[in-house]
Amino acid sequence: MNLLDVDRHRPFPIPRQPWVFTQSWNDLLFAHWPVDRNPLREHVPHHLELDTYGADAWVTVAPFRLTDLSPRGVPALPWVSSFNEINLRTYVTCAGVPGVYFFSLDADSLLAVTGARTFFHLPYFLAEMSFTEKEGTLSFSSCRKADGPAEFRAQFAPAGESFEAAKGTLEYWLTERYCLYSHDSEGGAYRVHIHHGPWQLHAAEAEIVTNTLAARAAIRLPSRAPLLHFARRQDVLTWAPQKLKPGVS
Repeated sequence: MNLLDVDRHRPFPIPRQPWVFTQSWNDLLFAHWPVDRNPLREHVPHHLELDTYGADAWVTVAPFRLTDLSPRGVPALPWVSSFNEINLRTYVTCAGVPGVYFFSLDADSLLAVTGARTFFHLPYFLAEMSFTEKEGTLSFSSCRKADGPAEFRAQFAPAGESFEAAKGTLEYWLTERYCLYSHDSEGGAYRVHIHHGPWQLHAAEAEIVTNTLAARAAIRLPSRAPLLHFARRQDVLTWAPQKLKPGVS
């Protein structure tokens, strides 16, 4: 199956330009929290509009295994194309195009951290990580090596049958996002398009033992339990960063 032929689930068309990278996301946990939009707005660049579902903004932590990362036409290489990652994100729009904005992305690959910072202008950090599975339960831990303490430790597992989120639902709004926004040190703003099939989601069970990622970004999460989803695998295409014109919002 050609991944580019699967597009009915998207909120906007696939870019016409050729994609530049392919990768796969594996054993991914979504942990979502609703937050007050006013304090969160202070942490999002001015050219981005904070997206909300009803009255709430949302913040998500997502740990996963990244595999098969490679440029177009180049085979994936062992020890280079696979690593563990966790990101902290919220939901934004720019010029009417919905996407995500990352407060941080941690990975246990120096090459990936350096490359993503340079090419995609993303706030990646090097971290010590472990990711194991035993009897269907996944255990993930991450500890950032620099820029102050930022840790996450959790055990999680899928619960129930997989499903595709229907358009208009909170699950669709949170997960079916097809671009990310970033900015460079000089204030230049970028949009990076991605494409994948519709998420095959499960409800999830999780015990989050430690989570200081949001606090390190000066974001306060509510004390309530997060909304949890799990996905076993998602194959992804990524396009080159598109620089946005000044004043676009």
